[in-house]
Order: sequence, then structure tokens, then C-alpha cells
Amino acid sequence: MPLPININDLITCRTVECERIEFKEGWNPEEVIHTLCAFANDLNNWGGGYIIIGVREENGRPVLPPVGINPDAIDRIQKELLNLCNRLKPAFFPVAEPITFQGKQLFIIWTPGGQNRPYQAPVSLAKHAPCAYYIRRFASTVKARPDDERELMELAANVPFDDRINHRAELNDLNLGLIRSFLQEIGSDLFEQSTQLPFARLCKQMRIVDGPPEYLKPRNAGLLFFNDGPGQFFPYARIELVHFRTSPADDILTEKYFEGPLHQQLRNALSFIKNTFIVERVRKVPGQAEAQRFFNYPYEALEEVLVNAVYHRSYELREPVEVRIHPERIEILSFPGPDRSVRKEDIEKGNIVSRRYRNRRIGEFLKELDLTEGKATGIPKIKKAMQINGSPEPVFETDDDRTFFLAILQVHPEFRSTGAEESVNVPVNVPVNVPVNVPVNARQQWFLDELAAGRHVKAVDLCEHWSVVEKTAKRDISELKKQGMIEFVGAPKKGYYRLA
Repeated sequence: MPLPININDLITCRTVECERIEFKEGWNPEEVIHTLCAFANDLNNWGGGYIIIGVREENGRPVLPPVGINPDAIDRIQKELLNLCNRLKPAFFPVAEPITFQGKQLFIIWTPGGQNRPYQAPVSLAKHAPCAYYIRRFASTVKARPDDERELMELAANVPFDDRINHRAELNDLNLGLIRSFLQEIGSDLFEQSTQLPFARLCKQMRIVDGPPEYLKPRNAGLLFFNDGPGQFFPYARIELVHFRTSPADDILTEKYFEGPLHQQLRNALSFIKNTFIVERVRKVPGQAEAQRFFNYPYEALEEVLVNAVYHRSYELREPVEVRIHPERIEILSFPGPDRSVRKEDIEKGNIVSRRYRNRRIGEFLKELDLTEGKATGIPKIKKAMQINGSPEPVFETDDDRTFFLAILQVHPEFRSTGAEESVNVPVNVPVNVPVNVPVNARQQWFLDELAAGRHVKAVDLCEHWSVVEKTAKRDISELKKQGMIEFVGAPKKGYYRLA
């Protein structure tokens, strides 16, 4: 049965880091059982890993085209794999699938982090060989050292929250439409079979349910991504946006909530922020042909901060991800902070490399959807985006008890003052019919686009689409009229706006 991942992206290490993939040119059962044990132990909560038989590797990277394996050996390999799984202590059974890739037969063993860790494997395949614990160290499988063994014992039966069974939910709480949409988007071969397979078997193949047939229950990650209203199981599993027009003390604000499946609420929040608050400034430099272009906030930095907040927050806590938009900064707050493997001074410097991840399955899904990248890339990407844009360094804060994590992005200095040089503000998506020297905000741009499409929109439509009060909508329209960009035609009650 196909795996719930894009095979090309997997083999080329595009959506799964090479540390989580073991490439093997041929079938070597002793090496396989050790790597199975290491992935099942999942010491760092990375989400287990994949063993790919039939691909040679150099320095941890695949060498393509693959060498492949003899198709006639598949049955024998599957039988040997079953015996190996029973020799693990406790027994552990991964998902294995023969596939054809670039004309060659491969065998892929998907090994998610185990529910009953720690696991041991025999050091050799001799009949009475002693057992040992194995872990992943970077891109290699190694025998656990005494301090590693102590950590594994501390993790005994300690499954990350997003990978646990939810005893309050039922199988039919998972939405087939959302599952199929996900499989189609990531390009999984499982999409083609998703309507023919029994629903329970499809969910088992995706590892979003667990338990015996008579008590099959969804895992939390499955509910967070494939249920229309995960908030019913995880209160405040949402993004809350608050826009302070002046300052928090003035109590002039707009609130908006983004709910639903995690990836949808994340995309909706990012789209809203981009269309509403991201503004580009074009500065004309005397004696220079090209103008200078920069943004009040680089979208790439905002995207990375918000994705990291959704990825690394705890869904056991009844606290939302908060986005606070102030006149001169944007704050993104999540709960709790990084684990104690990250030093506080490193957090303040932005050198956040967590050894252990809080949500291993959420990370997998976000990576497959191209919403996040590999380990430890978030903070460097944020800092680089701010630097390229000419913005101040981002600020990261937490307290001694690690109860929260706060990321602060300061507005570009040019948006704090009005210099004598000629410059204009341009929204991210300016309609063709708007003169470039006329600044419009995102709401006004949407209004103009609707008129250009022939729709008769009014202030009430602007209120509903942007979740703003009537006073704000009327002010936006009034400004467009003053600029001579729109005009009102007809009687006051039956008339309509059109482009001037």
C-alpha cells in the first residue's frame, strides 16, 4: 500500500532531513534491526525515520539513479523483516512498502517514533545475542551510551502529546475530505487509493489512529489536521490576532480569530496579515535609476515566526498563539517556551537549537505541506530576512520557567519617520488601475479590485470581508473618493460605487 508521503521528495531529502533517512544499497538485516530500534526510540522526538533499501549513499546523501534490488527478493525481505520486528524488545512493527522509483525496485521501511519506548535490539543476529539500546546520532545509528540510556529511561512510555491517542474522539471525527486534500497536495500515491480503501485502513496507513479494531481511536495530530473543528478537543487551538491602532492603553483595537485545521488556520492568518499589514515602500534616489524597495515587515520573517509558534507550542495548554500588531512592532506569543536544553542566553541571542522537539507529528505534516523546513532553520531564516530588508534584529524572549516564548519584529526604521526624499507606500498587491503615487491600504485595494471586476460593493461588504467596524470601512471609502479613484452613482439608497 502506498505511503502517505511524496516518494520523490522523500528520496531526495526535500521534506525529510537526511538524519531521518538511512539509505542502504542492499538488504542487511543486522544493520536494519539496529536502525529500526534507533528510529523507534526517537530520542529527540524528530518523528522516527525511513530506511530505503536499493539506494547507495555518499556522505549521508543519496546517489541517484538508484541501484535497486531484485524484485524476486521482496517476499523474502518482508518475511525477514517480520522476524526482525519480533526480536525487538518490546516488539515493534513499522510500515513497509516495495515501490518502483526511476525504473528500479526499492523497499521502504517507514518507522515512526514508538509508543512503548525504550526499545532494545540484539547486537547481532546470533540466537542468544545480548540486546542493547540504539539511537540516532546525526545521520548514523549508534549504540546508546550510559547517559543516553538514562534519557531513554526517562522517556519510557512518554509519547509526545501530538502522537498520543485521544480517548474522547472517534474514528468518524476524522474528515475523509481533509485527508484526501492533504494527500493530493503533497503528491502521495495513497491519494489514488484513498476512496477505495476502508476508512480505518487508510487512517492506519497514515498513522493517525491507533488501538485494536474494537477500540480504534484517532491520534491528536490527526484531529488537529483532519477535523473541521479541532478546538472541540483542544480548547484555544487557534491563532488570535489583535491589532492596536494606537497603543494598548488607548483600547482602540481589532480582534480576529483563525480556527479550523492547523494548516488552514495558519495559511488564513498569514494571508490576512500579508494582505492587511504588509506594505512596501519605494524610495527614489536622486541620480540613481533604480529605486530602493523595502517593506515595513519582511513577509518571510513573519511567516517563519508564526509557523514556528504553531509548530512548537503545546496543545495541552489552553492558550492560543497570539499575534499582536502595534504601530511600530509585531509580537507573536506562544506557550510554553523552549525546553531547558536551550540556554536562556542563547534564546536572547536568537541561537535556538532545541535538542528535543515537542510535536514530532505536527512537524512532519507541516514539512510535507512546505510550511516549514528542516531542523534549526527557523531562527536563522528570520534573522536573514530582517537583515536583507534593512530591519532591526528580531528579539526573542522567555522567562526563567520557560512558560512562554515571545518573538518581536520591529518595523523598518523608514516607516517610523517621513524624510524629505520622495517615497511612496505600495501595498503588496496593488491593482493595475491604481496610480503608483497614490498610497492605498489592503482593504482599499480589495474594494478597488471588486469594483474593477464589476461588483457593486459597499461599506457593509468591506466590513464583512475584513472584519472591521462600519466607521473604518466608511473612512476607507471616503479616502478613495477624495483621491478621485471612485465615484458614487445614483440615488443615496439605490446607487452604487464605480471606478472614476
